[in-house]
Formats: sequence, structure tokens, C-alpha cells
Amino acid sequence: MAIATNTTPGHHEAHPDLRVLGLLTFLISESLMFGGFFATYLYLRGMNATCPPEGTEVELLLPAINTIILVSSSFVIHWGDKAIKKNDVSEMRRWYIITAIMGTIFLLGQAYEYMSLGYGLTTNIFSNCFYLMTGFHGLHVFVGILLILGVLWRSRRPDHYSASKHTGIAMAEIYWHFVDIIWIILFSLIYILTLL
Repeated sequence: MAIATNTTPGHHEAHPDLRVLGLLTFLISESLMFGGFFATYLYLRGMNATCPPEGTEVELLLPAINTIILVSSSFVIHWGDKAIKKNDVSEMRRWYIITAIMGTIFLLGQAYEYMSLGYGLTTNIFSNCFYLMTGFHGLHVFVGILLILGVLWRSRRPDHYSASKHTGIAMAEIYWHFVDIIWIILFSLIYILTLL
């Protein structure tokens, strides 16, 4: 993905859009945080003969459905980005609304999963890692939904977004793809690896 550039009158050289670089720097720091969670989980998992311990089993069906919804939403938000590059603000809005709905369904599915589990945050080390990682990711999904709603709110103003002026849309999309990638790793570590 190309980073937008800004030019100022009287200057011929272009420089990277610092807003996008700021977002990328933030996402790198968040990746390190999630990486710490993942490394800790794998270390603790390696230290225990049975993981998850008895009484803290994970179910695969609901998280798998949630995964399909969240990963599909990455394609949906990308279609919104493609629409604005064609100067179609109403089409962009449509795809962003659908993405926000899909993100909300994901969070509701996660809340339902939490309520149906028979263990809590402090039951054992596995449950502690499970709730911390999925909860922290859920917080990121919530922030992503807020970013999408912010884009939708700002798109009400005529000519706020266009084919040549859509940095806010691109930043929301980048953040949403990050959230999806983190979930794929999380789903693989917690749900798939647990079944092996």
C-alpha cells in the first residue's frame, strides 16, 4: 500500500504523510505487545503437560464463525476503500456500515462465548491468558469500529473524502486489517493449537 505524500506550496519535494506513519508506528508497538502475549502463552503452554487444563476447554464452532465474519470484513472494508478511489462516497459509506455491523457481530459473539464458558479470568493460567488476549483484541475491534464510525460521520460533509483526499479512510482500513491479522494468529494459537 502506498503511503500518501504531502507537498507544501513553494516546495517541490514530497514527504510521507506523517499521520499514516504515526498509525504504522502505533501498530508496530501494538504488534510487539501482542507478540509478548503470544510468547508468554506459548511458554506457559509448553510448561504444562495438559493445556488447556481440565475444566477449561474451548469450543471451536462459535469462534470459527466469528473468524469467518471478521476475516470477511477485511474484504468488505477494502471494497469501501476502492469505492472512494472512484469518488463514490455513498458506496464507501455502504461498505463501511457493513464492516461496522460485522465488527459488532464479532464482539457480540465474543461476549456470548464469554458468558457460556464455565471458567473465569482467574481460574488458571490458561484461562488468564485466554481472557487477556481475546479481551485485549476485542478492545482493538471496538476501537476499530469507532474509527469506522468516525469516517462515516466525517463523510457527511460534502467533499470531505474524494479520490484524491481519503487518508482517514485508508488509515481506518489499515487498522482494521491489523485487527484481522492479529485475530488469525490468536485463533490459531488458542483454538486450533488447543485441538491438536
